[in-house]
Amino acid sequence: MAGTVASSVLQPLVFDPLRWLQGGSDPEQINDADRLWVAVDGMGGDYAPGPILEGCLDAIERLPLKIRFVGETDQVMAATDAMGLRERFDAAHNAGLLDLVASGASIGMNEEATAVRRKRDASINVAMDLVKKGAATAVYSAGNSGAVMASAIFRLGRLKGIDRPAIGALFPTKDPGQPVLVLDVGANMDCKPAYLHQFALLGNIYSRDVLQVNRPRIGLLNIGEEECKGNDLALKTHELLQQETRLHFAGNCEGRDVLSGAFDVVVCDGFTGNVLLKFLESVGSVLLGVLRAELPRGRRGKVGSAFLRSNLKRIKKRLDHAEHGGALLLGVNGISVIGHGSSKALSVVSALRIAHSAASHGVMEDLATLQQGCD
Repeated sequence: MAGTVASSVLQPLVFDPLRWLQGGSDPEQINDADRLWVAVDGMGGDYAPGPILEGCLDAIERLPLKIRFVGETDQVMAATDAMGLRERFDAAHNAGLLDLVASGASIGMNEEATAVRRKRDASINVAMDLVKKGAATAVYSAGNSGAVMASAIFRLGRLKGIDRPAIGALFPTKDPGQPVLVLDVGANMDCKPAYLHQFALLGNIYSRDVLQVNRPRIGLLNIGEEECKGNDLALKTHELLQQETRLHFAGNCEGRDVLSGAFDVVVCDGFTGNVLLKFLESVGSVLLGVLRAELPRGRRGKVGSAFLRSNLKRIKKRLDHAEHGGALLLGVNGISVIGHGSSKALSVVSALRIAHSAASHGVMEDLATLQQGCD
């Protein structure tokens, strides 16, 4: 799951789907030679496989990628017909942009993560194997997050020197072109100072390579700015980050500063990060509800609403978790994006743009150099 998205910062000659989707402008004609293969767990998610497939078809039209859609063939084709996607499916398949890869019984949202060991041909395992074999540059799943993480660790393996992979999510800030990467947001409920130190190194590389931040500002989530504040975990982690020469540690980050734009990467334990993530997901709908409630009623209210409608839509777009789509699993030996369990087409497209951005900016090559320091 890192800081300053490339709006004004991205190199102007590099086409980046992250930048385009946020800006809303139409992309130039996609050159098929530039497309990258991404493996998609078609059976993962509350609404899979239909809406996941729809999002993949949308992404093929908007982004320079090709999809290896992994799923139980009968269910996938039944959903294709039920949602009226057959014509688009056939067109993408015939053009060589969509490949349906058969899998066995999928892993349910309520199953234990250890199910990845029993169901060896489950869709998430098959998708991970495609990345391991080089048949795909990244993998996306909106399925059981515990199973996704377990499959990534078992199939792709951890990066050398990384004890625990972390889930990193991009949060919006007051600057539309500068999100902040927060990690961990759910993979590790209990952390040691060494884990948070490793999260900072991972986030630093992602922010620098993918989001094109020259010198990412790393913050440690804490209850105060002073280095003497916080619990034992915060105090010991602060000391480690202060001594680390491979990144720019900008100090403690209070909760009110996470969305301020003052930090590019914020590290915390998975319990705290997940609470922060779920809270943020509620902000957009609550804020819009308050604004609507405060508008005058009657004719004046309708006129006011008409003037504000486009502004309200932009606010919702910036705060809606569906617009950000997925969180990165950092620390495994491959690019893996985890989507929200309730993901539908828009969230899938957003998550796939994150997967493509990570794959096209060579983030794994620089993560490999991080491993060299552990030899």
